[in-house]
Amino acid sequence: MDRVWRCAGLRWAADGPVLTWQGGRTSALPWGKRVAFEVAEGGVRTCVGARGHACPVRAAVPGRSTGARCEECARLDRAHSVAADTAADDPRPYHVYLAWFGPGLTKVGITAVERGPVRLLEQGAICFSWLGAGPLMAARRTEELLRAALGVPDRIPYAAKRAVRSALDPDPAARAAELSALHERAGALPDWPESLEREPFRPVDHVGVYGLDGRVDGRVDGRGDGTVPEAVAEVSELVAGGVVSGALVAAAGPDLHLAHGSGAVVLDTRLMTGWPLGPAAGGADGGDRLTLPVRDFGQGRAKGVQGGLF
Repeated sequence: MDRVWRCAGLRWAADGPVLTWQGGRTSALPWGKRVAFEVAEGGVRTCVGARGHACPVRAAVPGRSTGARCEECARLDRAHSVAADTAADDPRPYHVYLAWFGPGLTKVGITAVERGPVRLLEQGAICFSWLGAGPLMAARRTEELLRAALGVPDRIPYAAKRAVRSALDPDPAARAAELSALHERAGALPDWPESLEREPFRPVDHVGVYGLDGRVDGRVDGRGDGTVPEAVAEVSELVAGGVVSGALVAAAGPDLHLAHGSGAVVLDTRLMTGWPLGPAAGGADGGDRLTLPVRDFGQGRAKGVQGGLF
C-alpha cells in the first residue's frame, strides 16, 4: 500500500461532515461522495494517545473500541474532561440542553456556549432545545436536577440511536412533540439554580443537516423520492485487509451511512481511528464493497467477515 493515512475522527463543519486525518489533512464528505478505503494488510490498530500527545508505547487496542485508546491514555484523556467533573473552575458559560434521538430516547446534557450546536451534531441528536445557560456548576446542578426529578438520562447508547434513524416521523413538529413536553415539565421543577438563565423552547431539527430526508440544498437528490436507503446493518469492527466502498447517503454523529445493495450500512468513524488506511482498489469509480464484520439490525448479532451484506 503506497499511501497510508490514519484517521483522526469525524467533525462537523458549517458545510457538513468532514473526516480528519493525522497531520492536519481533511476530507469533506458531501452527499453522494464515495467513501472507499482499505485497511493495511497485516496492519495493527494502535492507541491514538491523549490530549494531543502520542501514546508513548504505541499500544495495540481492540478493533471494537470506539475510544481507540489504551488504558493509561484513556485515563489521562478523561481526567481533563468536563464530563469527568474535574474542571470545576472552568470560567466559560455552559448551555443545558435536551436532545431527542427518537421516540423514548431523550437525554439532558451540557455544552460550552461557545461551541453552539456542534456537540449536538457530534452526538447524532435528531432535534434539541436549550434549557438555559450559566456557569458550569449551575449547569451541572440543573442536569442533575432533571436526572433525579424526571429520570432523564445523560447518556444514550449509540446502538439505540442508530436503530431508530430509518423510521423517524417525517413531520418535524411530531418529532419535537416529546421534547416540548419534557421541556415544559423541566421548567416547572423547583430548585433551579438562580445563576442559570432559562431559555424558551425553540426546537432545532437536524434531519436535513444529516441528509436523512434525502434532500440536499432543498432539492431531492438522485434517489428521487426524498428518502434515504434504510440502514440495515452496522460495521462492528475494522480488520486488517478489510475494504469499505460505498456512496455516502447520510451521516449523523460519528456515523456514516453508506449505500450498499438496496440499503445502507452504518460505519462508526470512531472505529477507523488508530488503523493504517489506504485507498481501496477502484477508488471513487469502484462499486459497493464491504469485507468487514457487520451486525444486522434485525437480528442484533454479529456476522462473520463477508463480501456483501444483501
